[in-house]
Amino acid sequence: MSATRSSRRSGAWGTRSMRSMRWKLVGLFFLSAFLAVITCLSLAIVAIVLYEYNWLPVRGVIKFLNDQVGPIPTMIIVGLILFVFYVIALSFRHIRYLEEIGQAVQMLSTGQLDYRIPIRTKDEMGKLAENINIMSARLKSSMEEERQAVLAKQELVTNVSHDLRTPLTSIKGYLQYIHENRYKDEVELMYYADIAYQKTLRLERMVNDLFEYTRFAYGQTRLNLSRIDLRELLGQLCAELRLMAEEAGMELALDGPDEHVMIKADGDKLVRVFENLIANAVRYGRDGRRVDLTVRSSGDKAEVRVINYGEPIPQKELPHIFDRFHRVDKSRSADTGGTGLGLAIARNIVELHQGTISAESDEAQTCFTVRLPLWNGEDGQTGTGR
Repeated sequence: MSATRSSRRSGAWGTRSMRSMRWKLVGLFFLSAFLAVITCLSLAIVAIVLYEYNWLPVRGVIKFLNDQVGPIPTMIIVGLILFVFYVIALSFRHIRYLEEIGQAVQMLSTGQLDYRIPIRTKDEMGKLAENINIMSARLKSSMEEERQAVLAKQELVTNVSHDLRTPLTSIKGYLQYIHENRYKDEVELMYYADIAYQKTLRLERMVNDLFEYTRFAYGQTRLNLSRIDLRELLGQLCAELRLMAEEAGMELALDGPDEHVMIKADGDKLVRVFENLIANAVRYGRDGRRVDLTVRSSGDKAEVRVINYGEPIPQKELPHIFDRFHRVDKSRSADTGGTGLGLAIARNIVELHQGTISAESDEAQTCFTVRLPLWNGEDGQTGTGR
């Protein structure tokens, strides 16, 4: 729709510009003719005055033109010359500017998209230069986005190939041991089979994460929105994950208001976000022995914080932790860490809900903050509910 409106506006502006240019050309023609007539009459008066005063250089020229050409043809010839002169003089600035615009368009056609045409006038010529500048800027942005998309696809293929090859190689190795009967007894056979099975589960998780990420990244996911009490959702999730935290020697605590914190969201997908944040906090914050969740209303937003007190995330890594396949510890593989897609998926889910997700980390704590629009009791709107 926006592209259609833009094209309609451009077409309307083009029609108005053509009409305005036609009227300006007509005006230029009549103005040049008027100035030529006035100048011609002025020259005639001056010539007559000089002729009457017997100024010899002019008297001779006038007598020659009068005898050989005639007064009326002479006036017509002089008038035409003056008309052409005034047309060129009055349009010279616009012609030079049009040539400059033409040269700029030629430069843009050769790929020099950084060049900008100076806006020298506020008329149609200036508007044309401005539109060409806008077009070149959009073209450059489009080409840069296309280049980034190609690089992203290449990076995606490279990262997927690398991450999938590791478990596949391991599975192949253990299955080869079994196929070649290189185990000592049934116990060792079961040991190799169990390792291959665990590697298969990790491989399945990686493929599922990759599939889900591509669905979110390329807009192939729809939200099943419903009214959700965020405080209740997090309470249920904490109850489900408390055993995992206790097995890691950690305490999982939730702090929230007494009133409801109502949002309109896809509950299953939000659970995926907070499961990932809590799992990461448990996995990488064990030194702190505690994970705190807080939920509250802040203006027209619901704010959830997941805090752990373990080793901080280096400041140079914080801007990139939501990038796909990014791992803070470069030595971690998909076996010891995650697939590198969890936080990227979480960001996509939150942004689909018109929310934001951010991270802060220092020596005291690491905090992930999710902000989502509150629901105010009417479908499609936001606010606070009780």
